[in-house]
Amino acid sequence: MVRDMRDKGYLLDNRQAEAGTRFDALSALFDASTFRHFEQVGVAEGWRCWEVGAGGPSVAAWLRERVGPRGRVLATDIDVSWTEAAVTDGVEVLRHDVGRDEPPAGPFDLIHARLVLVHVTERDAALRTMVQALRPGGRLLVEDADPALQPLICPDEYGPEQELANRLRTGFRELLRQRGADLSYGRRLPRLLREAGLVEVEADAYFPITSPACDVLEAATVRQVRDQLVAEGLATDEEIDRHLADVEAGRLDLATSPMVSAWGRRPAGDAPRS
Repeated sequence: MVRDMRDKGYLLDNRQAEAGTRFDALSALFDASTFRHFEQVGVAEGWRCWEVGAGGPSVAAWLRERVGPRGRVLATDIDVSWTEAAVTDGVEVLRHDVGRDEPPAGPFDLIHARLVLVHVTERDAALRTMVQALRPGGRLLVEDADPALQPLICPDEYGPEQELANRLRTGFRELLRQRGADLSYGRRLPRLLREAGLVEVEADAYFPITSPACDVLEAATVRQVRDQLVAEGLATDEEIDRHLADVEAGRLDLATSPMVSAWGRRPAGDAPRS
């Protein structure tokens, strides 16, 4: 019987040294897609923006440039160790648990969360909090992975190195599941945004299948969860060392989970919520 580890906290703890490397790799992989969606929803000068679960500083910095001196960017996370690098004129950083805390002072023209709700056990409450904090006419953009939609880190599993990589990825996702992650959350985002009362809902998906940043992300992730993989009997130290050597040698075409991006608008006539 698998232990319930939901009370052990977030698996990929921001306080670990590998977190910064992961944030840099995620930025390299997904910032361009995120910024394209910001352009699509029309982020403009003077907007008030809330970046939920900011992690690293790159998204908050882009929003700060776009909204200009008359705008406001709030970047929140349960651990702001890496987010604090974004602090500058027009960017405020605040420790905040979107699944449990009341929404910060708003309302906001744009609220964005990337790779957040898939990990938050109180994800329904978190989504309600974000919708509540939108101004009438405001936009919500949620981007989350759907590991169950494409479960392989090596889609081209042609040899033992690729098979090992996929087996370790299965172990990693088991650790996530044990901590309450919803590994098929991304595909539900369009429906959930509509059910939350948003209109003009659209969505797309993106995932790279080979990139130097994929290698960096995989190595940092495996190092970050190494002890848990071994403790749970999901991998041995020898297998992890062998896999890291394969990654370092560039012998693997590594993919990410599909990133589903869904966005919608709170109706302009919607009464403000307290």
